[in-house]
Amino acid sequence: MKDTKDREILKGILAGDRAIIKNFYKDNFKYIRGYVLQNSGNKEDVEDVFQDALVLLYQKLESDSLELTTTLRTYFFAICKNLWKKRLQKKSKVLTTDTVFEISEELDDDILQRIENQDREHVYRKYFLQLSAACQKLLSLVFEEKSMRQIAEETGYSEGYARKKKFECKKHLIERIESDPTYEELRINIPQE
Repeated sequence: MKDTKDREILKGILAGDRAIIKNFYKDNFKYIRGYVLQNSGNKEDVEDVFQDALVLLYQKLESDSLELTTTLRTYFFAICKNLWKKRLQKKSKVLTTDTVFEISEELDDDILQRIENQDREHVYRKYFLQLSAACQKLLSLVFEEKSMRQIAEETGYSEGYARKKKFECKKHLIERIESDPTYEELRINIPQE
C-alpha cells in the first residue's frame, strides 16, 4: 500500500476511531449511493451495503489479510458493487450495468460466499459497529472468551466495572437489534436444532 492517507484511514477503522470512520463515510457514501440507486436499490439498501462492506473491510484488517493493490476508495467501491450484485442476484433483479470490478483474488468467491452465509448476522454487525469503541473492544474480548480478569487488564477497568460495562454494552446492543424491523423476521427464520 503506497498511500499514507489510506494507511491512516485503515488504522483508524481498525481502532474504531469515530472521526476517521465518519470522514470515510462522508467521502465514500455518495459514490455507493449513486451506484446502488441507479441499479434498482433504495436508501436502506445503500446503508446496508455500505455497512456490510465496512464490516468486511474491518474483518480483513482484523485478520491482517488485507492487501491493497489499488486505492482504498477503489477497493471499497468494488466491495460494495460486488455485494450489491450478489444481493440483486438473490432478489432476481437485473443490473442496469454489467460492470463488475475485479479487485483481488482473495476477495472474490470466498468473501461473497461468507456474505451469503451471514445474512442472519447482518443486523447484529450493523448495530455492533454503531456501539462506542469501548463497547466494541469489550464485547470483542468477551467473544474471544477472555476471562473478566484479562478483560479488566486489557481495558484498564476494574473487574467489577468490566462486568457492569459488559452488561450495559450487551443490553444496549440487544435493544438496538430488537428494535430493528427485520429482527422479528430473522428470529422467525432461525433454523431449529
